[in-house]
Amino acid sequence: MTDFVIRLSAYRHPLSKFPRIAAGLFAIGLGLSLAVLPATEAHAGDGNSFLPARMAIAAPTGARGLCGKYRWACSHSGTSSKVSQGDLRKVDQINRRVNRQIREVTDQSQYRKADYWTLPQSSRGDCEDFALLKKKELMRAGFAPQNLLLTTVLDRQGRSHAVLVVRTTAGDYVLDNLNDKVKPWKATRYTFLRMQNPRNPGAWVGVLTKA
Repeated sequence: MTDFVIRLSAYRHPLSKFPRIAAGLFAIGLGLSLAVLPATEAHAGDGNSFLPARMAIAAPTGARGLCGKYRWACSHSGTSSKVSQGDLRKVDQINRRVNRQIREVTDQSQYRKADYWTLPQSSRGDCEDFALLKKKELMRAGFAPQNLLLTTVLDRQGRSHAVLVVRTTAGDYVLDNLNDKVKPWKATRYTFLRMQNPRNPGAWVGVLTKA
């Protein structure tokens, strides 16, 4: 396999037609070299049910110490465990429960930091904290960690946001603290930036796909 290193300034992705999205990509620190993944992995999203893994990429700034802090958040079960459509009922229950239990506050107001990924503290947390807790609770319920992918997006207003993506046999579904309904990623109308690598959740991949 041959990797190609692409400078961001020379990377011409279809999202370049959307200036707000392009600005968001720079804002999350994509000013770095990008290694293109093997074709077999880069096209894993063909058919639109699954988010595509386009390239290897650094973790979001606030998540770069995540694996050391929470080893479970970056683990892989080592099995080929799958999430079925029938499992979505349990996924929905946990999504709703966490959304009820946690009050959303910004990292700036709680920690005096612009971006800080951690489990909710004192029943409060930012969007990525909701996603982390949902991942932990789903793992406790028996779901394999490689099917529970922390993901960064731009919401419908072009604001930075984080969600949890559950990879099922029928496609990728989104758990969101802004919505109790578990939706296929295409139904969110979000722009997906990057997510944990399903093959190695300790690493991240660029998605760069608009729903």
